[in-house]
Amino acid sequence: MIDRALLEILVCPQCKGSLEYDAKAGELICKPDHMAFPIRDDIPVMLVDEARTID
Repeated sequence: MIDRALLEILVCPQCKGSLEYDAKAGELICKPDHMAFPIRDDIPVMLVDEARTID
């Protein structure tokens, strides 16, 4: 589970846009860039190289 305060300040490292939390997948989603950033051990991995592309 990600802290809500943290979610409010995190942005996409590529476009600086807002992110959506997908609790089921354990990812932070950037819809404009079609990227999903993983959350590992309750820590968001905010590296473009670690993100996966989504449709």
